[in-house]
Amino acid sequence: MDRRSFIESCTAGAACLSGSAALPAFAANARPKAYARALLVNEQGQPVKASQLLPLTNYVFHYPFEATPAFLLNLDKPALPQAMSTRSSDSYAWPGGVGASRSVVSYSAICAHQLVYPTKEVSFISFRKTRPQRGVQDHLIHCCADHSQYDPAKGAEVLSGPAPQPLCAVLLEHNPRTDTLTAYATLGGELFDDFFRKYQMKLSLEVGPRATNAVSGQAVVRELEKFCRNSIQC
Repeated sequence: MDRRSFIESCTAGAACLSGSAALPAFAANARPKAYARALLVNEQGQPVKASQLLPLTNYVFHYPFEATPAFLLNLDKPALPQAMSTRSSDSYAWPGGVGASRSVVSYSAICAHQLVYPTKEVSFISFRKTRPQRGVQDHLIHCCADHSQYDPAKGAEVLSGPAPQPLCAVLLEHNPRTDTLTAYATLGGELFDDFFRKYQMKLSLEVGPRATNAVSGQAVVRELEKFCRNSIQC
């Protein structure tokens, strides 16, 4: 798919972070992948305010494509920049959280192992306030399909399980004047092509011909419990 172009400089990326957050230099072999900008809004079309996101609560929106879900989380603590690596050993620097407290983060909600993702009917992957039975710590993203676990405060690095790489990060711009959030790029190991190949028939039924359309303008944010009828806990 001819979908993306590279962001050419760290300076351009730094302009898309909240004013108080300094962007680290990105590694030479992995850079953000730019997509159409999408303002995060609620179901009434009103802009989502970073300061009004409930802490440690699962939110979901679709980006950068109509069928690719992403998590939005207020971790209730600063998420600092981290050095990361993909399964292909491409290193990159995750820039950390945004917002006044640098606590707001976003990641692709497609598990890096079996491509499990939240649907309107069921979700086997979600953020957990407390450790599941087979967990290693509190405040992690857990996939019940294979028990892969990711730390959202550290770039969604893999804590345990068979996942070969961190969740792909969705980069957000925070406007400190309006407290709004805009998705504009991804960073890390994308799995969208694999995702579309694996779920082509399923997505055609769930989303229709719009599944591979790029999101632009706005992306609707919902609490996972309201978006999904059955969020599996394990």
